Amino acid sequence: MPTFVLLTKLCSDVMKKPSRREAIGKAWMKAVKAKCPDVKWIDHYALLGPYDFLDIYEAADEETAAKVSLITMSKGAVKAESWTAIPYQRFLEITKGL
Repeated sequence: MPTFVLLTKLCSDVMKKPSRREAIGKAWMKAVKAKCPDVKWIDHYALLGPYDFLDIYEAADEETAAKVSLITMSKGAVKAESWTAIPYQRFLEITKGL
């Protein structure tokens, strides 16, 4: 399955009460798993920068990745971007043919 990276920026209302983050995160994950059950989660990071979170996951296709982003925005994100990630060794294989 292709690998994707999700970058999320939450709205300020969601971030006002950090103690609620765990409950909000669990609700988000429940919604994603219900709508995209085949997504395989690889890792999840909190960030100190322009985005609040970075998730790495595998999904069957771009449409599924788009669903993950849309669900994320419906749960309090003002920005959610899913990017395709190519493993470095595969990238090198691609470049050899150029």
